[in-house]
Amino acid sequence: MKNRVLAVIAARGGSKSIPNKNMKKVGEYPLIKYSIDSLNDSTLVTKKIVSTDSEIIGNYCKEHGVDFPFLRPKKLADDSAKSIDVLIHAINFYIDKDQFFDYILLIQPTTPFRSKGIIDQSITKLISSE
Repeated sequence: MKNRVLAVIAARGGSKSIPNKNMKKVGEYPLIKYSIDSLNDSTLVTKKIVSTDSEIIGNYCKEHGVDFPFLRPKKLADDSAKSIDVLIHAINFYIDKDQFFDYILLIQPTTPFRSKGIIDQSITKLISSE
């Protein structure tokens, strides 16, 4: 049976230092597009979603092949929100729909430059390590 891997791009809309930073261009593309492209290159991720409090970010992701299943609650979108809580929220969203995953992958748009194939290499290493 194939392992089910959920990848969550955690991209909130509010940023005090750089407003709407995930949609700011870095080179040719918005910052978040680099994360989207990395996920779209993966053959091992079975579900790709964005967890965001921004309709703009969510719709952009959806247009580029990443699901936008919910709007993240405000309490998980402020400066004090922890990534683990964002992941737990996403996991619980799918548990409520009787969908389960073997592995969860956190993708942070603020780390845009990933080597090609690094996501699948990391998943393969994780799975083989038991």
